Amino acid sequence: MNHPKTPYAISGTAMDIAVPKSYRRQIIAAGSATLAVLVMVIAAWYWMPRGLQVEAAEVRTAVVAQGIFLNDMVVRANAIPLNSVILDAVESGRVEDVFVRDGTVVNKGTPLFRLSNPQRQIELLARQSDQATQISNISNLRAALEVSKTDHERRLSDLQFNVQQEEKKYARNKKLAQQGFISTAALEDSEDMLTQQHHALDQEQARTGEEMEIKRAGITQMEQANARLASGLMLLNANIDALTVRAPTTGRLTDFHLQVGEAVAPNQHIGRIDDPNRFKLSAAVDEYYLNRVTVGRQGKAQLNEQNFSVEVSRVYPQIDKGQFTIEMIFNADQPVQLNPGQSLDTQITLGDPKPALILPTASFVSDSGGAWVFVLGVNGKNAERRNIKIGRRSNSQIEIVEGLKAGDKVIVSSYAGFGQAVRLQLN
Repeated sequence: MNHPKTPYAISGTAMDIAVPKSYRRQIIAAGSATLAVLVMVIAAWYWMPRGLQVEAAEVRTAVVAQGIFLNDMVVRANAIPLNSVILDAVESGRVEDVFVRDGTVVNKGTPLFRLSNPQRQIELLARQSDQATQISNISNLRAALEVSKTDHERRLSDLQFNVQQEEKKYARNKKLAQQGFISTAALEDSEDMLTQQHHALDQEQARTGEEMEIKRAGITQMEQANARLASGLMLLNANIDALTVRAPTTGRLTDFHLQVGEAVAPNQHIGRIDDPNRFKLSAAVDEYYLNRVTVGRQGKAQLNEQNFSVEVSRVYPQIDKGQFTIEMIFNADQPVQLNPGQSLDTQITLGDPKPALILPTASFVSDSGGAWVFVLGVNGKNAERRNIKIGRRSNSQIEIVEGLKAGDKVIVSSYAGFGQAVRLQLN
């Protein structure tokens, strides 16, 4: 079969149409990828931990509330005797006898123990010998004074007699001279003899007074010296008597542990005597309250569900390991069954109750010093550090002055594990 011939070759060129290139799919794909990355970034940012990671179960929180601040504190007080007398050794020596035992109730004057001290016995003998010598010397001086006094009286008597004789002789010679029987020279000789006798009498009287005064002064001085010897002897006797130590007051002997044969030195602590019936309370208080606890503050001690009124009687301001000591006395009756060392919960009033913004007292105060706290966010999953200012404190409450408001939720457990963190993430 023959086909017709065509004058030219057939081509498909005339049938092809140019189509423009499209970027829609690429744009959609790029946008989707960008959106996915953005979502992932947002999710990562949202779920990324912000702050120190903390287990929520390990923290304790409290809500800041408007309430009444009870201005008081509670301490654990111990009962101690109201009055105690310290026993210190006055003399040194060796323990020869112990008459009582620790814990015994003794009366005033009861012998407790006896010491021996040979040196005191030797001193006593020496003092007694000195006193005997001094008494003998005084006796000799007094005897010599009497002898001298007798001699002076005899000489005075002789001189007075001579004066009387010369006065009589002069009177006779004066009459005779007036009658012309003796010369004027003889009368003058008689007058001179009378003057001489008067002069001798005056000298003897003056010398007698001076000598008697000197000897009496010597005797007085020796008597004073003897009195001092006697006083020293009495003191020495008292010291020897003190070798037998007696109870200075009535009470219970405490911390007394002497043994026979033990050496005791002066001022050595021997024990004490406590009042067995009356007690006071002693408590250690945090140094924060040093300027708030003063003598006269009132309180109440509790024992066996009974309250007993007490009053702060003494404050010892010395700080030891962050605490100082106070003593309290019972205002009226004390517990019937109370023993030394027994503990009582005691509440001390520091001021009147007043409205305040308050938080409960907890561990965070010691860690931050009350200068800052961690406040929980609205979602309760994170917390930020915030500076605050606190006012009064008690055992159960803290007054908030600045930095918080009612309803704020605060972490009140210990901050010791948070270091320098300013944000917390609660898991």
